[in-house]
Amino acid sequence: MEGSMNLAVIASRAQLGIQAPPVHIEVHLANGLPSFAMVGLPEAAVKESRDRVRAALQTSGFDFPARRITVNLAPADLPKDGGRFDLGIALGILAASGQIPMASIRNSEFLGELGLTGELRPVRGVLPAAMAAHQAGRTLVLPRGDADEAVLVEDVDVIAAGHLLEVCGHLCGDAPLESHPRQPEGTDDDHGSALPDLADVRGQPQARRALEAAASGAHHLLMIGPPGTGKTMLASRLPGLLPPMSETEALETAALHAISQQGINTRQWRTRPFRAPHHTASGVALVGGGCEFHELSLLLKFMGFWHSYPSPTVRDNQWQARRLIGFGNFPWMGDYGGCGGWIATTHQRVAPPLPGWRYS
Repeated sequence: MEGSMNLAVIASRAQLGIQAPPVHIEVHLANGLPSFAMVGLPEAAVKESRDRVRAALQTSGFDFPARRITVNLAPADLPKDGGRFDLGIALGILAASGQIPMASIRNSEFLGELGLTGELRPVRGVLPAAMAAHQAGRTLVLPRGDADEAVLVEDVDVIAAGHLLEVCGHLCGDAPLESHPRQPEGTDDDHGSALPDLADVRGQPQARRALEAAASGAHHLLMIGPPGTGKTMLASRLPGLLPPMSETEALETAALHAISQQGINTRQWRTRPFRAPHHTASGVALVGGGCEFHELSLLLKFMGFWHSYPSPTVRDNQWQARRLIGFGNFPWMGDYGGCGGWIATTHQRVAPPLPGWRYS
């Protein structure tokens, strides 16, 4: 981070799909009538941070500068949403006004939403930010509620705090915080016990053999039969036949969970997930509207179970979802490595070839 008198620059991360592009929070204090302007394509929740930051600084015992404050979130063409920049904005104001040393904010990135009392509250999508911070060689400072998720990235340096005063005490050297330790993971038995076991199925020898062949070769699978013959029961047991996920596969899968509303189970984050949306779900319900990426994002990475024939556009093992604000790239692992795949069912006989299964 760079800084000079009346100017401070804080590093942070935005959220764009499972990517975490860097954002520089530039805070400038100028003479003139007291005001607080924020630029850089902030959305409503980001604009509201001016009130949260002002109250958090005052209730924490800091002086809020009675000057003309300008906050720029760069790059200006990248949309910013949520309260993830609150901590960075508050520290930028403190650094620009000389209340914390400039040198203390170098080589660190800051994420976190501020309460009016200065409390740090968790934000969504921390895991992609932790991966990006680790690649950049920087320390990630964030709320304590997000620390267990962030340390899933091996060797990442995470500083967790519960209050703005704790962060400032750490940066000033008065009360240094220790790096957050990585939590113990569940054993392979724990991961396996969370999945339905194919041994529970009685009969169905041909279907069982087809599942074993699909799992061993990472093939797609089409089940044909009337309702009640066990298609869903068999399909839900396919993930239990697959080998454990590698570190890269597990992190990509956990990153999709991190940006969704479900969150991550840090004890079983290596367990292969299984998605089974209802066959009557509309395209809008799957793809999502506005700026979100919903069920289809999870399906294209996880073991997907479908009642029809999906046809996403996939190139170079990536699929791209576009919105008015931009686009997001998501990993596609359905064609190799045994990481993901499609299981489709139908009540009708289908004559090959199936056009919907041609992905490129």
